[in-house]
Amino acid sequence: MKILVTGGTVFASRYTAEYFAARGDEVYVLNRGNRPQSEGVTLIKADRHALGDTLKSYSFDAVIDVCAYNETDIRDLLDGLGEFGCYIMVSSSAVYPETLQQPFNEGQTVGANSIWGDYGTNKIAAEMALLESVSNAYIIRPPYLYGKMNNLYRETFVFECAEKNLPFYIPKDGKLPLQFFDIEDICRFMEILLDKRPEQRVFNIGNPESVTVNGWIKRCYGILGKRPVFVYVDGAIPQRSYFPFYDYGYILDVSAMMELMPEVKPLDEGLRQSYEWFEENRELVARKPLLEFIANNL
Repeated sequence: MKILVTGGTVFASRYTAEYFAARGDEVYVLNRGNRPQSEGVTLIKADRHALGDTLKSYSFDAVIDVCAYNETDIRDLLDGLGEFGCYIMVSSSAVYPETLQQPFNEGQTVGANSIWGDYGTNKIAAEMALLESVSNAYIIRPPYLYGKMNNLYRETFVFECAEKNLPFYIPKDGKLPLQFFDIEDICRFMEILLDKRPEQRVFNIGNPESVTVNGWIKRCYGILGKRPVFVYVDGAIPQRSYFPFYDYGYILDVSAMMELMPEVKPLDEGLRQSYEWFEENRELVARKPLLEFIANNL
């Protein structure tokens, strides 16, 4: 297939571009050319908000939009595209209000989420703009993504704590549920959408089972053959100052995804692959001052 991937330079978009290129597809990436590009893909150097006729001469079998965060992102890209077949947008679980009954399912009404704020409402607007403009579109809503190429300071933060033999500072009682999805699995599911073209247009995606904060930390330390010593932190201290996730637990119903893709990567395997990537690419991680806050305040 001839596929256009938006972005293509960091984490989800870069992995997606390389995944489909390795599959044998002809992959084009749309970005401003400010970062190193992957091998095996073709760069279209442009800003999605100022495309002009840059894309008009291209015809794509599929557009995979990993970098659409609001309505303008969608409309500007659509205005600049020539002919294309299927369109897949990576949205977010942030479109579900936290007040809804869980697990969240695709049939529930989306709306503002007080935890995610504008990020969630902008994703909703992007979804609506796409669905009203493109009949052959799919929207996927993941929980927290992890795995190889993850430049976000999440599992890599825990790996660094384990490497330094540090105790791990846990918010409250450590029972907050977290739901994850490996970056390879999201690409596998997009591949299934392109191959099978199901009638359903919106899918929650993710591991069918969640894990507590305690359990996740134990698994991350376990990748290094270690066991964490937990220090529980009072809820009065801002959680994001010392921990990489918000104080917000949610679960997605991914049964529709599982009907199309019954097997997902085990969390331990994905974390192992993430650590192997991290060992070779430490300089690519966007670190936050979590360790500094811990050292100075906890």
